[in-house]
Amino acid sequence: MTKAYGTMPEAVQFSGLSRTSIYEALKRGDLSARKAGRRTLIAFVDLENYLASLPTYQAGA
Repeated sequence: MTKAYGTMPEAVQFSGLSRTSIYEALKRGDLSARKAGRRTLIAFVDLENYLASLPTYQAGA
């Protein structure tokens, strides 16, 4: 069974994004999170969808 939600350090490791980038996406509303006490939990499926929505790399652009 895989985990549905992860903590911020797990989201950083899973995505390869920086902690700051994830918090900026949360602030913009591009990504959502849940709070459990002081812990911020992010659904891995939401993180995958966010990463898929980012623009593709364009060589020479």
